[in-house]
Amino acid sequence: MSTELERMALRAARDAWEDLNATFFRRRLRRPVLAFLDGLGQLGRWSSAERTLWLSRDLMVHHGWGVVIEVLKHEMAHQWVDEVLGLSSEPAHGPAFREVCRERGIDDRASGLPSGGPARGADTRLLERVAKLLALAESPNEHEAQAAMAAAQRLMLKHNIETVTRRGGIVYSHRHLGRPTGRVAEHERILAAIIGDHFFVEVIWVPVWRPLEGKRGSVLEVSGTLENLELAEYVHAFLLETADRMWRDYRKRQRLSANAERRTYISGVMAGFRDKLASQKQKHREEGLVWVGDGDLEAFFRQRHPRVRRTRYSCGQRSEAYSHGREAGGRIVLHRGVRSGPGNDAKLLPAGRR
Repeated sequence: MSTELERMALRAARDAWEDLNATFFRRRLRRPVLAFLDGLGQLGRWSSAERTLWLSRDLMVHHGWGVVIEVLKHEMAHQWVDEVLGLSSEPAHGPAFREVCRERGIDDRASGLPSGGPARGADTRLLERVAKLLALAESPNEHEAQAAMAAAQRLMLKHNIETVTRRGGIVYSHRHLGRPTGRVAEHERILAAIIGDHFFVEVIWVPVWRPLEGKRGSVLEVSGTLENLELAEYVHAFLLETADRMWRDYRKRQRLSANAERRTYISGVMAGFRDKLASQKQKHREEGLVWVGDGDLEAFFRQRHPRVRRTRYSCGQRSEAYSHGREAGGRIVLHRGVRSGPGNDAKLLPAGRR
């Protein structure tokens, strides 16, 4: 980063510190000096003697603002133990520190990137079964493909109902989907609603700083079990890639010379797929499979986001392109063929064992 970008990034980190101090620490922390840290393989560090909170420059550039915020919260927990509780003699990651993190939903690990990355420990057998069904959904036979997609949805629904009923030992985490954007488009909001309504995760748009651009933005954060995070990330990339491909095909058929209707058409695609999933959910209800939510996940989400603000958005223009997109979206079959989407580094769900 240039000197100017670094200065702007530190200002954004200072603003984030102020917000976190109000949200999680009742404004009882005194503002420290914020600085960049190089080398030593550290993500962050709190120095009591210097009253300085250090953040890794590499972290800022290469791991995204969401990870920066998690590291910042971790170091602020150290600051709390040191300056508010007055327990500077206790081991750095001792009982008091772990309790402060537990109460606030902060990652207390002494090393490694904060949770929110790849879901190690996810139920790979379940994901393999889902992947096999989605592979069947690539069938050229429309009825077979639809049946395979419905079976994958039913499998995840039954798994989540059984998991919530069983309770105990459930691991929740979070991750950011896609890359931060300056303005959230209508099709992105519809996609977020699809994932939140049908894939067993909590969703929220969170503000981020884009350090290499020196601009603010937003990114979609999802919270849930490890298995559901994997599937939500896959679906997010799949639908973005599929909708973009559908637009290119539509533009070619319609002989359109520009992308003026692109976002309108893709919004229609997302709306059409959302209608399709709603219809499938009604069929599941008729079969006695009713998802009533996960209270523990809601508590996890509220612990991460104690202050949630809901915003209403107006809909875009409902043109002919939107109608055509909605019709096309109703024909989408979720399958296993996606490799990457626009602005995404997506991965395939695991292949079935042989």
